[in-house]
Amino acid sequence: MKRSEYSAHDLRERTDKELLSVERQLKDDLFKLRLERATNQLENVAKVKTAKRDLARVKTLITARTKGFEPSKPDYREE
Repeated sequence: MKRSEYSAHDLRERTDKELLSVERQLKDDLFKLRLERATNQLENVAKVKTAKRDLARVKTLITARTKGFEPSKPDYREE
């Protein structure tokens, strides 16, 4: 069973722009999940924990690339 749709290996293959897009999407998803939990509409509360971990994984990779610990991927892709 796959716990998260964003694995570290998959995230490392993305460009910086894609990572920023994923970060925005995860922030939106986390907000919606927290809102659903507060209004007792969320069935699976473990989704909040998974979303927080995914967001932390993305932010860690962005920070590592910014500081030069992780090489950045070029914005173009060879097809």
